[in-house]
Amino acid sequence: MATSNAQRIGIWVIAVVMAVGTIGSFFVVILANDNAKIDQASQASKQEELNKKYQEYQDKVSAQADELSKTHYPVFVAYKDKVAPFNKADVTSVTTEDLKIGDGEEIQDGTKYSAYYIGWNPEGKIFDQSIDGEKLKSPISGSGLIEGWTEGVKGMKIGGVRIITIPADKAYGDKGQGDDIPPHTPLKFLVYAIASPEEIPIPDFSGLQ
Repeated sequence: MATSNAQRIGIWVIAVVMAVGTIGSFFVVILANDNAKIDQASQASKQEELNKKYQEYQDKVSAQADELSKTHYPVFVAYKDKVAPFNKADVTSVTTEDLKIGDGEEIQDGTKYSAYYIGWNPEGKIFDQSIDGEKLKSPISGSGLIEGWTEGVKGMKIGGVRIITIPADKAYGDKGQGDDIPPHTPLKFLVYAIASPEEIPIPDFSGLQ
């Protein structure tokens, strides 16, 4: 049966439409792939910038810690032999023993200071400390610490070294803290108070996430 001109035109139209649709789909896939590559490149660039900023921050923190350690390590390490077992039953209140009287500001509520420390349990086991081999880690801020510490440093002067003995209820109470501080465990801290070092601002990462 012969095909009329109208039928032939219709077939060509359908063929052209199908071809255009196929080509269009092909370009959509290419565009999507290109966009994905652009997004990946953008994310990689952001991640690289984030890593760079974080590393710069860490380098500044490490440099400051090393500089402080040069000054304070010889002072603090001289007292590390004060760590020794003690009778937990004897600890009923916060008590202090000054090993070195500082010559700086006296610590009271709200005083800004930093500190190096060694903390140990009744068995004489150190559970945390500022000493890291032959140097000191970054000092901790004197705010936001356990009740017994906050009470125990009052009256201490910057530059001083003090042993603080803390009953369990003013340490970590009936919950404890890790394997070395079971529930109801009194603690001792060797504390060396120093003036707070210059604050190193944390980089703004908000635009890189």
